[in-house]
Amino acid sequence: MAQILNNKIFAFLKLVRIENLVMIALTQILLRYFVLKKIMNQNGIDFEFGNSLFNLVIISTLLIAAAGYIINDYFDVKTDMINHPDTVVLDRVIKRRWAIIFHIAFTFFGIVIGMYASLKAGYLRLSFFHFAAAILLWFYSTHLKKQLLVGNIAVSLLSASVAFLPLVFEMGMMQKSHPGFIFDYTLVVFYSFKIIFIFSLFAFITGMAREIIKDMEDYKGDKATGGRTMPIVWGIRSSKLIACFCLIITAMLLSFVVYNTIKTERVIFSIQNLYILFALILPLIILTFYTFQANNSKQFKRASLILKLIMLMGLCFSFIFYYN
Repeated sequence: MAQILNNKIFAFLKLVRIENLVMIALTQILLRYFVLKKIMNQNGIDFEFGNSLFNLVIISTLLIAAAGYIINDYFDVKTDMINHPDTVVLDRVIKRRWAIIFHIAFTFFGIVIGMYASLKAGYLRLSFFHFAAAILLWFYSTHLKKQLLVGNIAVSLLSASVAFLPLVFEMGMMQKSHPGFIFDYTLVVFYSFKIIFIFSLFAFITGMAREIIKDMEDYKGDKATGGRTMPIVWGIRSSKLIACFCLIITAMLLSFVVYNTIKTERVIFSIQNLYILFALILPLIILTFYTFQANNSKQFKRASLILKLIMLMGLCFSFIFYYN
């Protein structure tokens, strides 16, 4: 791994967390073209927010997220040298001043592109998310990351809010093109919001669990550099209990979705129910036991990766939603 990261291209991809950026892009693409599209089609409504403008929203989001990852590594070099010495790229492959230049450039262009897309949608205030995300990511890296709960909540909220961007921009354009759209299609808007909220809530709670697990993984370095994360303040055992509680709550909420589907459709063994059970609920339960028994950084890292895979499977439920 260390040899691969000596290549500047791979080092840069590591710096911007390319796998997380792919997840962000997939979230917006799948929720627009598989969730919102189905709801719109069922009600005889066509998209008003063009694909090219939507692509700009994705690019804006990715630039701001990448800037956040860069500045996070910039301020976290000492901690990362303790926790992950073999994967640190700043000061080794990429100079710190270049990291700042990338951060500023990505943030600037991300905000400008977001403002342009918002203006085209007819509501400049939609760009508030881009401003708020950029500011929050900066303060997260400089002040919030190593604080008790605050940093975890901030990142989880940002992850959850990404899911709402396709809906917000589409509804904004609809309202601009057809004044009164929200009132004329209240049920459609409400149903769209409800479905997206379910995806968003799943992202928030699992994101919260993953942040806590990552804090346990990085316990040694955070403690050595003066951090006050949950494992440091409340202890590893308490942190594991809270992370497991988040996982169990997620599994319970998904079970409620299955129960509600069975109650409404009078079908037990549907593709939707089986997917939720075997791709989400069961893995979450298994991960809960694994996390509770984890005792070292390597095991917590594995738990974090497994949870990321479960989050991806949750996102892929949009295919089931569309074709079911």
